[in-house]
Amino acid sequence: MRQQRFEQVYAPVWRRLEGLLDDLEARRRPAPSVPVQRLPRLLRQVSGHYATARARGYSPGLIARLHDLVRRGYRQLHKPRPNWPRAFLRMAVSGFPRALRRRRGLFAIACALFFGPMLAMGIGCAADPTLIYSLLDGAQVAEYEAMYDPSNTRLGRAPSRAADDDVMMFGFYVMNNVGIALRTFAWGLAAGVGSVFILAMNGLFTGGVAGHLTQLGYGAPFWSFVSGHSALELTAIAIAGTAGLLLSQAILAPGRRSRSAALRANAAESVPLVMGAVLLLVLAAVVEAFWSANAAIPPEIKYAVGIAGWILVAAYLGLAGRGIDPDDDGPDTDSLDKGPAEAKAAARGSLWT
Repeated sequence: MRQQRFEQVYAPVWRRLEGLLDDLEARRRPAPSVPVQRLPRLLRQVSGHYATARARGYSPGLIARLHDLVRRGYRQLHKPRPNWPRAFLRMAVSGFPRALRRRRGLFAIACALFFGPMLAMGIGCAADPTLIYSLLDGAQVAEYEAMYDPSNTRLGRAPSRAADDDVMMFGFYVMNNVGIALRTFAWGLAAGVGSVFILAMNGLFTGGVAGHLTQLGYGAPFWSFVSGHSALELTAIAIAGTAGLLLSQAILAPGRRSRSAALRANAAESVPLVMGAVLLLVLAAVVEAFWSANAAIPPEIKYAVGIAGWILVAAYLGLAGRGIDPDDDGPDTDSLDKGPAEAKAAARGSLWT
């Protein structure tokens, strides 16, 4: 093969590797949208091209270009492993809230799908004592009434779990709530229908229980119990729904990208959202197990802590990470597979930018 034909055939591969290396070298760590998993395959291809160019005696300029790409590629491939504790801290401090703010429109939709049914069902059950039975059977209603009976010394715990200690309840809360969050996220792959259903049903269920217990006269023990961890737990479920809706966008409206490319990019951006939601749920489980269930703490103090919790969560999600690590907003993943003009057109027409 002549050199001119060789360059025509393989130049797109060289440009992809060059673009990927430019992104990796410009950052302290790769952004979620940078396809680092392509590096080994591209590097193997270009290494073969470099060996072929040398063996066939192609021009020194071409050989030097391929040598430089191979050298840079191996340097990135053998970089030291990341410091995972530091990476997790960085995600918690800035990556998670920044990722959520980038998707604040979807977050608003998830909140409407979750808190809207919650408010409507709460008002309905407070006005009509029989409405709760459209969601729960008699045994379930009786169990919730027993959990929040003012005479219960371990608020929020069913009589059957009265002997469980705080550590066991912490584990139960983590498994239950994280499971709900992960299902809410994963069902986004069903074109968003699953995420919408889980958000709405959990909203109806939560609102229904709150309204029924309030009209029954158990409002003080119920609201004092949920106030401490409600900001963490409820916000986390809405964030998990946001991640699920992000997956569904890639399927329903991929823009100018293929659905698979859009799904890869959106799945990568969903990772900090899901990790952040899990982190909030673990913190909520700590509060719920070791603080909320303690009936000896006056309700007024629990309410004050609950209000402070909502303020702190709102401040964290709205302000954390501002002015830090601007490189988190990485380039469009799919632009590495396009020429400059096509990449700019895709960025203008894509729903993800």
